[in-house]
Amino acid sequence: MGWEAWLTLSVVIGCFGLIAFTWVSPDIIMSAGLTVLLVSGVLLPEAALAGFANQGMLTVAVLYIVVSGLTETGAIGWVVHYILGRPRGMQQAQARVMAPAAALSAFLNNTPVVAVFLPAVKVWARHNNLSLSKLLIPLSYASIVGGTCTLIGTSTNLVVNGLLVDQAGLPGLAMFDLAWIGLPITVSVLLFLFLFGERFLPNREAPLAQGESIREYMAEMMVEDGSPLAGRSIREAGLRSLPGLFLAEIERDGVVLPAVEPQELLQANDRLVFVGDIESVVELHAMRGLVPATDQVLKLGGERKDSSFFEAVVSDTCPLVGKSVRKGRFRTRYQAAILAMARNGERLRGKIGDVVLRTGDTLLLEARPSFLEQFGRSRDFLLVSEVGEGHPLNHKGAPVALAIVVGMVLLAASGLLSMLEAALVAAGLMVLSGCTSGRVARQAPDWQVLVVIAASFGIGAALQQSGAAGVLAQAIIDLAGGHPLASLTLVFVATALLSAIATNNVAAVLAFPIAFAAAEHMGVNVMPFAVTIMIAASTSFATPIGYQTNLMIYNVGGYRFMDFVRAGLPLTLLVGLVTVALVPYIWTF
Repeated sequence: MGWEAWLTLSVVIGCFGLIAFTWVSPDIIMSAGLTVLLVSGVLLPEAALAGFANQGMLTVAVLYIVVSGLTETGAIGWVVHYILGRPRGMQQAQARVMAPAAALSAFLNNTPVVAVFLPAVKVWARHNNLSLSKLLIPLSYASIVGGTCTLIGTSTNLVVNGLLVDQAGLPGLAMFDLAWIGLPITVSVLLFLFLFGERFLPNREAPLAQGESIREYMAEMMVEDGSPLAGRSIREAGLRSLPGLFLAEIERDGVVLPAVEPQELLQANDRLVFVGDIESVVELHAMRGLVPATDQVLKLGGERKDSSFFEAVVSDTCPLVGKSVRKGRFRTRYQAAILAMARNGERLRGKIGDVVLRTGDTLLLEARPSFLEQFGRSRDFLLVSEVGEGHPLNHKGAPVALAIVVGMVLLAASGLLSMLEAALVAAGLMVLSGCTSGRVARQAPDWQVLVVIAASFGIGAALQQSGAAGVLAQAIIDLAGGHPLASLTLVFVATALLSAIATNNVAAVLAFPIAFAAAEHMGVNVMPFAVTIMIAASTSFATPIGYQTNLMIYNVGGYRFMDFVRAGLPLTLLVGLVTVALVPYIWTF
C-alpha cells in the first residue's frame, strides 16, 4: 500500500475511535477527517464534496421536511393514540407498541417515529401500570427493523442505494424491493421480543423528571364540534385517569356535573375542567378533538401552530391584581391567552375568565414566540419562561398530511417519479397545504446527520481511490477462502461491529467500497453485498450509541449499557443468520 492508503486507513480508524470513545460531535469528527484527506491531496475537491450532491443524501434531507408535516399536524400522534388502547398484559402491551412502530418506520424516518411514540408510551405505561423499561427497547428495536422493509425506511437504505447508482452504475432498488428481506427480519425480531422479552429485557425504574412541577393547575377544555370524542364515554376517550391530570367536572348547557362517572358520554361543546401538573396540561392541548374552552385563544389572531406555551408568575406590581381575568382584559393587554392557572395548591373554581388574579398566581399562557422578549423583564411578572419546545398542533391538517405521504409512496413505488422527485413533491405540498410552515421546514433537516453522511461519502471515496478498500477486500476474501457466502458473512459481521461503535450511516458508507471491491475481485454481483450492508448497518441493537433511537430511550427508560448488550447481541445474531441465509437466494451472486 502507498502512503495514501495508510493515511486513509489511519483517518478511518481515528474517526471511529473518536466517535466511540469521546463526546465530540460525529459531524465535527467526520468533517475533520475529510479535511485531512483533502488537504493532504488524497482527495480532489470534487471527490471530497461529491457526497453533498449525492441523491441518497438529498432524499434524506427532503424527507425530514415531509415528516415535519406529519408531526406538526399531530398525524403520527393521532395514529398512536388510537392504536395503543388498553392492553391485558405486558406481552400484549409490547405487541401494541412494536407493531405500529415497525409499520410506521417502513415509510417514515424512525427517529421522529420514536420521538412521537416516546411521550405517548410514557403516559400509557403509567396509566396501565406497566414497566417502561420493558417497552422502550422493543419500541426502538421495532422502529429499526421496520426501516429495513422499504427504500425510504431509514437513511442508510437511501445512502447505500445512492452508492449503488453513483459508484456501481446500477439502477438501484425500487421502493419495496427490500421487503423480501426486511419483512422476514422484522417478523423474526418482533417474535423474539414477544416470546423472550421477559427473559432478556430489564425491569428498571425510570429516573425522576428533573424539576417536576408540584403546582396544581386548573385548565378548561372543550369538546369541539365534529370531535371524534363526541358520543364516547369518559373511559373510552381515555380521559378518566390521565397521568398527572384529574377530570374534575363537566359543564353542559349551563349545568355542572361535579362527579363525573366513567360511563358518562361526551357531547359536542362540553366544557371539561381538568386539574393537574403543567406538563400534563400542555400534553392535553395536543389531544385531537379538544380545544381550549376560552375564546381568548381565537382572538390572538394567526395560526395556533405558530404559538408557544409560557409559564408566568404574577407580581405584586401587576396592574391586574385584584381584577378578574376578563375585566382586566388580560388578552388585550399582553396579547396572550391564559390556558391554565395555579395558586399555591388551592383548588380554583369557576371559569378562568372569572378568576380574580392575586400576587403569586402562576399562569400557563399561549402567546406568540415574541412574548418572552416583550414581557420577560416586565415588572408585571416575577418570572416568565417558555414551557418545553412544543406548540399547539394543527390537527385539521392531519388527514391532508397522511394523504400526501401515501401519494408520495405510491408515486415512488409506481416508478412514475424517482424517490427524490416524489419526496420533493411531497415536501412542497406539505408547505403549500399548511401542514408545515416555511420556518419549521427550514429547521426540520437534521444537519448534523446530513453532514456526517456527506463527509462519509468523501472518506469512502478515499478508501476506494487510495487502494485501501482493495487491500481490505482482499483480506476478507482470503479469510473467507474465496467463497462468496463466507465473504458475505464477514461483511455483515464487520458492518455490524462498525455500526455498534459509530453511526449506522458512517458504517454503511465506509463498508460499501470494501464490499464492492471484494465483489469485483470474486467476479460476483455486488447487490447481495449492498443489501447485506443496509441490513447490518441498520440492526444496531447491541449498544445504546449505535443508533439514534437507542440513545433517545437510554436515559428515559433508566437503562444501563449492558441492558442493550444482553438484549441486542442475540438479536444481532438472529438478524445475521436470516440475512446470510436469504439474501443470496433473493439477489443471487
